[in-house]
Parts: sequence; structure tokens; C-alpha cells
Amino acid sequence: MKNIPFVPFPLSLTRRVAKRFYAFGGPLAKLSPDLSVRLNQAQLDFNPREYMSIAFFALVFWTFLMLCLLVPMSIFAKLPETFNLIILPVSFAIGFLSFFYVVLYPNLIIARKTKDLEKKLLFALRHLLIQVKSGVPLFDALVSVSNGNYGMVSRELKECTKKISTGIEQTVALEELALKNPSLDFRRIIWQITSSIKTGADLGNTMESIVQNLSDEQKVAIRRYGSQLNPLAMMYMMLAVIIPSLGITFMIVFSSFAGLAVSETMFYMILVTLAFFQFTFIGMVKSRRPAVEL
Repeated sequence: MKNIPFVPFPLSLTRRVAKRFYAFGGPLAKLSPDLSVRLNQAQLDFNPREYMSIAFFALVFWTFLMLCLLVPMSIFAKLPETFNLIILPVSFAIGFLSFFYVVLYPNLIIARKTKDLEKKLLFALRHLLIQVKSGVPLFDALVSVSNGNYGMVSRELKECTKKISTGIEQTVALEELALKNPSLDFRRIIWQITSSIKTGADLGNTMESIVQNLSDEQKVAIRRYGSQLNPLAMMYMMLAVIIPSLGITFMIVFSSFAGLAVSETMFYMILVTLAFFQFTFIGMVKSRRPAVEL
């Protein structure tokens, strides 16, 4: 397991240090009842109390570190008195930012995992459908998909087939896979497969229905995304092209009439603001894109 961002020490050392903060980690864990599920889905090997203790340790560490940096800087550099007033708020702000980042880190892993999984889910299901329709047993079909190049889907199914190979019942291994997976589509599909196995229904027809439904859902998601792009493009043209161009023109004209000087710094500020807006806009458009690989 990789180290957690904003936690400065390796995990082995962090676990030992976090034990000293269990008194804070326990009550904090109770404030997030779904933390255990999120840690499981993110495949982070911590219990809720231990993880919240690590988050609280990150808060203490970064707050103390900022104080150790800013206080000597203020003393030796003889900074203004106003700088001393913001040392404590800034230190606590950075400490709380690190705390919340560690707390929300499982959500970030889950979001990335879900997007990666759903991107190639339809292709993996079509592979599985062809295998099942050809008369291949479900276990062999799952092994074939797990050895394919389907990203997170292949990795998840590879772990499942390893459990089945060790003697765990096929339906039990699939249900465990569904429970720890963050993707709603993936869980729904696995549950449909296990229900077909338990009821003795034709797995080929079930798989065909699943593939058709998922394909239709992705088409709807793509059309919805396309319909959202038109107002977004209009907003981009207004805020990033038309308003800045006309605004700068009017500002220059009005300044000439009023006798006010337009400094070069103002143009750089406008440029930085536009760059920040475009960066944010691109991120917003990218986040709305459905997890579909064409």
C-alpha cells in the first residue's frame, strides 16, 4: 500500500504514531459511520478508528510544523506585527486542510477506481457474453476476462477467480466482489449474475440483457453529456472571450475620457484571472464526461 498524502511518515511508522491519538480517532470515527465501507472499497487496510487517528496526527503535525517555520521567520526577519497575527490562523488552516484531505482521500480513490472500472466494463461484459454463449463455463469465462486488457475490471475479476480457485463457492466470491466494489453498475451486474446462478436461469440470456441495458444507459449518458455542452460552450464564449474583450476595450476608452491610467499590472491580473477560469472550466467539463471509452 502506498503512503497516504499529507502523512509525512511511512505507513509502518505512521501506524505506531497514530496509536497515541486513538483517544481522538475513536470519537471522530463515530462521526463518519460509512468510513468502514469507504476504506474497504478503497482497499485501504485500516479500521475507522486507526484511520481517523492518522488524519488527526496529520492535523497536529502540519500545524506544529507551520508554527515552527513561521514563528522563527517572524522573529529573525523582523516582519510586521500584522504577520504575527496571522501565524496561528494560517497554521491551523493548513493543519485542518491536511486533516480533511486525509479524511476524504478514500473518496478520491473510490472515484478514480469507479471511473476506471466503468470505462471498460461494457467491453469486458461483451467478452464474457461471447464466452458464455459459446458454452464456456462461467469460471473459465471469468478467467479469460481477468487475463484481458480491461483495466480495473480485469484486476477485480482476477482477485475473484483466485478466491474461487482456493475453494470458495463461486456465488460467495462474486457477492464479496460486489460488496467491496464502489461502482453501482458493476455491483448490479454481479448481483444479476449471482441471481441467475442461484435460480438456474439461462446465464447467456441474462448476460445478453445486461449488455444491452448497459449499452443503452451509456448511449443516454453520452446524449445527456452532449446536451450539456451547448450551454457550457455559450457560458465559455461569454465569460472567457466576449466579456474580457469588450471589457478591456471599454476600460481603455473610459480611462481615456476620465483621465485614469490603466496600469500594466491590471492587464496581468486579467490574464491570470482568465487563465484560472479556463483551467477551472476545463476541469468542470472533464468531470462531467461520462466514464465511457469509445
